Amino acid sequence: MTKRFGSTVALHEASIRIEAGQTHALVGRNGAGKSTLVSILTGLQPPDEGEVRFDGEPAPRLADRDAWRQRVACVYQKSTIIPELTVAENLFLNRHGRGRGGLISWRTVHSRARELLDTWSVDVDVRTPAKELGVEQRQFVEIARALSFGARFIILDEPTAQLDAAAITRLFARIGDLQRQGVTFLFISHHLQEIYEICDTVTVFRDARHILTAAVDELPRAELVAAMTGEAAAEAGGRRRGPAADAADVLEVDDASLPGVYENVSFRVRAGEIVGLAGAASSGRIEIAETVVGLRAAERGTVEIAGSRPRPGSVPAALRAGAGFVPQDRHHQGLVPEMSIADNGTLTIPERLGPGGFIDGRRRDDLAAAMIEKLAIKTPGPELPVSGLSGGNQQKVVMARALAGDPELLVLINPTAGVDVRSKEFLLGKVEEVADAGAGVLIASDELDDLRLCDRVLVVFQGRVVAETTSGWHDHQLVAAMEGVDLDA
Repeated sequence: MTKRFGSTVALHEASIRIEAGQTHALVGRNGAGKSTLVSILTGLQPPDEGEVRFDGEPAPRLADRDAWRQRVACVYQKSTIIPELTVAENLFLNRHGRGRGGLISWRTVHSRARELLDTWSVDVDVRTPAKELGVEQRQFVEIARALSFGARFIILDEPTAQLDAAAITRLFARIGDLQRQGVTFLFISHHLQEIYEICDTVTVFRDARHILTAAVDELPRAELVAAMTGEAAAEAGGRRRGPAADAADVLEVDDASLPGVYENVSFRVRAGEIVGLAGAASSGRIEIAETVVGLRAAERGTVEIAGSRPRPGSVPAALRAGAGFVPQDRHHQGLVPEMSIADNGTLTIPERLGPGGFIDGRRRDDLAAAMIEKLAIKTPGPELPVSGLSGGNQQKVVMARALAGDPELLVLINPTAGVDVRSKEFLLGKVEEVADAGAGVLIASDELDDLRLCDRVLVVFQGRVVAETTSGWHDHQLVAAMEGVDLDA
């Protein structure tokens, strides 16, 4: 298939063949053509050249949406569930059926919904408002909805990006169960370890082209990375030199507690030091990091940034004290999608954009241009809406804004979630540069590649710091501590 958007070639003679009953991985850097392929496979747009076939038969006309739904469905990283509707209403949206007098029989809708969820072993109350569901539950509901149309080919787009380790394990078990019932999956992920855990076959796209398709168990990890990047996998680097012996503390958290979330948390981050907060999503690590930057307020204890104690629960106060922040979810917390790259990148530094609260457009664009160059953001210019960027470049804009105020403390939550291998390496390299320049860094993540960068890693389990390890740890040791497992027991 070939697909062009003006002068941009989004796919060039790209092919993929997915066998029935497989879990087939699709990987590639941002801009490789994955999203364009998905839009073609789901009938959202036609290819300029080439064709799509299901079970040997040509794909339906684009206008025949029901026919497409019977063949393929996509569960996107950004949920399509409507929060204000119940689970049952989401499952049968626009196909409730009508009873006497043309009225909807909700008893019938709820009964059909329970039967559907029972069929696919999804344990959710059909009367629950969708906004009360967790990410994992929403995904299972979306999969069940897709299967209810008759589709047996499901595309999963970054399904684990917002899940903790336990939820990922449950998702993979469910994928295995559905596979045994005849469901085929196309699994799109930036986490290569997941490819080796769950997938039978992997296809690599790079620069809008098909590069290779191979059986997962026959493809070494180094060769997979090389296919994605066009380069041989780099050797692991040496240990960081770390902070100076006399480096001052830029973050002091003393006996901080938020009952029901975390208790009696104390730690320090020195200038030039990178400290990790490791743990599952429900461990409290995210909430601790959010407390540092003012998204939450501890009920007890103190947070001191660069020698001052900002008002608890105030993000502006934390920023004024010297913090920069990359939040957990760039879609909901990190970006204003229809605003430009320039506006998004300078939101936290209005005082630099002009006097008296007025914005000097030229000054703003000059600052943005410098950010674009520094963070290697791929864009035709600072005026482009940030929604027009790939995921990796969107994350770079969030990072640019965090660095715009020259912070003494940089706090990052899951900084490489949902970005490709090259963008991940670039972002982590930038974090190391920031620390080498003298800022302290706090990284809250359960992604091991994020944590390898750290001089120290604090493990948070059930709201408490239960272990501390210096760089050079082994994966199994850290994962065991994050999951509360004692390897010596």
